[in-house]
Amino acid sequence: MGNTSDDDERSFFSEAPMRPAAKAKAAGEKPHYLGHRDRLRERFASAGPDALPDYELLELLLFRLIPRADTKPAAKALLARFGTLAEVLGAPVGLLREVKGIGPAVALDLKIVAATAQRMARGEVQGREILSSWTQLLAYCRSAMAFEAREQFRILFLDKKNALIADEVQQTGTVDHTPVYPREVVKRALELSATAIILVHNHPSGDPTPSRADIEMTKEIIDAGKRLGIGVHDHIIIGRKGYASMKGLLLI
Repeated sequence: MGNTSDDDERSFFSEAPMRPAAKAKAAGEKPHYLGHRDRLRERFASAGPDALPDYELLELLLFRLIPRADTKPAAKALLARFGTLAEVLGAPVGLLREVKGIGPAVALDLKIVAATAQRMARGEVQGREILSSWTQLLAYCRSAMAFEAREQFRILFLDKKNALIADEVQQTGTVDHTPVYPREVVKRALELSATAIILVHNHPSGDPTPSRADIEMTKEIIDAGKRLGIGVHDHIIIGRKGYASMKGLLLI
């Protein structure tokens, strides 16, 4: 099979739903989904996004990605597979493509939307005093990590005013383990002239409860940083349904 362009692919995935639409066009009528799209756009414009359930908001997005088809079945299939709009956008391309009507280009477009949302969330904390922007920080970490299929170990590097200097994924591991080396964490903090850090990692299982290994590793980093004047404000664990703060749990 030869290569196809993104436009060809989107046309391909809209062929099956377009059969009745083609008959309607031949009869001088508009496809039924065009009126639905107009009504949905008008409701979004007049009442705002909170007036639309997840599947309709996802439909609006898919209007642009699949322009010549009824996108309601695809939107509902995505939510049935992944659960929530956030989980749809957080799903890997390979799993998105398993949903009927979602091809390579549309799956990639959804990931572009997800990356844009993450950049917006990051903009809420970039350069700000992190400890006074905790809600925004958690929103950013959740959008970036909650739905990853493998563990990631992320470090937020802060200056003496606790403003974010850099945000880096230092390690990516397996579904339940990420190798972390305290010496490398402290070394990178010194390279960036950071005076404090916040550790963040995700649990792909969905349960953010810290493990014994998580706690011990955190204490090792705290001890290594203390010798060089680098503080560890917290270690946050992100799950699909929530988060856990080791400081909040009095574990550090």
